[in-house]
Amino acid sequence: MSAYIVVLAGFGAVVLLTAWLPMVLKELPLSLPIFCVGLGALIFAIPDLPGVIPHPIEELSLVERASEFVVIISLMGAGLKIDRPFGWDRWRLTWRLLGISMPLTILGLAWLGSSMLGLSLAAALLLAAALAPTDPVLASDVQVGPPGGGEEDEVRFTLTSEAGLNDGLAFPFVLLAIAFTHEVTLTTITEWFAYAMLWKIGAGIAMGYVVGRALGWLTFHLPNRAKLSRTGSGFVVLGITCLAYGLTEMVKGYGFLAVFVAALALRATKREDKYHQKLHDFAEELERLLMMVLLVLLGGAMTGGLLFRALSWEAVAFGLLAIFVIRPLAGWIGLIGTDPPPGEKLAISFFGIRGIGSLYYLAYAMNHAAFDNADLLWSAAGFIILVSIVLHGITVTPVMRHLDQRRKSVLGA
Repeated sequence: MSAYIVVLAGFGAVVLLTAWLPMVLKELPLSLPIFCVGLGALIFAIPDLPGVIPHPIEELSLVERASEFVVIISLMGAGLKIDRPFGWDRWRLTWRLLGISMPLTILGLAWLGSSMLGLSLAAALLLAAALAPTDPVLASDVQVGPPGGGEEDEVRFTLTSEAGLNDGLAFPFVLLAIAFTHEVTLTTITEWFAYAMLWKIGAGIAMGYVVGRALGWLTFHLPNRAKLSRTGSGFVVLGITCLAYGLTEMVKGYGFLAVFVAALALRATKREDKYHQKLHDFAEELERLLMMVLLVLLGGAMTGGLLFRALSWEAVAFGLLAIFVIRPLAGWIGLIGTDPPPGEKLAISFFGIRGIGSLYYLAYAMNHAAFDNADLLWSAAGFIILVSIVLHGITVTPVMRHLDQRRKSVLGA
């Protein structure tokens, strides 16, 4: 049997499931990512399946580009969802998570990677930086609703905005890990700070804002005959996403950061226009399809690709500590002194979901430098992503429903 025919039939099934499953699973404590990973694991566990899936380390460029594309689509969709205007006070919880919780998470995970797994400084830092950001793709179940939908409570807003912006702060530490694979000097650190922290973050924000505002003007403020919104086409969002990402990468800025900022800037040009809904819906459907394909392949890599071939008891303990201790504790510390009730703070701290973005960072770094214990890095990251998908996927629906009910009862009292 031809591998192409098998893949074609499988893709058709995934497309149909993309449309059907969200409706079926909506009220169940079961998420779409859990189903996708499980499906992939079952399919590729079949002996002698044509075109057996390889370990990710054998296809680094493919993993990097595929995960990169789904992340930027997800970031655009996340930015378009946000109704709340950008501001220091309005986004105060987000700044706490980015400025306090993320550095603490990276520090804690790097220390655990070095002490528990025996990783070098470079490898431990890479693993920590790859696992620190909340994933914008798999965190969609705890994000705000569609544009103008009114589903923007503090928990959903904070997790959405954090997932949109934290890639811009995780990437510098991925680059630092790459730098640590070579001889480290004061000059190396200085150059890293100037380039990875100052230039690339600044360029990402500036390019995202300029592209978003410019395309917002073309979309909403040109004379009525010429403005892009008159097309009514949702696929315009794909052009906006790729343009913002590509132009920013050309000037060596963080494209992930630019895409999210561009989405915010686009919304700000005419916040209440119904065309934002059209753009968001297309981005969400494309993201869901791409996510399902990648997660089916990830599940296949776990069984057919031997993703867990280097998994040890120490790596399992590392993963459980990362999910149940490091991220929740760092999140709680970052939110000390803020307004939300304890239950909401706990939810924000706990739902730091790991996923497709982590795969991208590992693939990107290993395409640019040689890291020791590469198999162990993939196995540990894969285990954490699997646990995160299952644990957060099962708990998110009942937890968010409980918080919504508590919030309504408080407001109604």
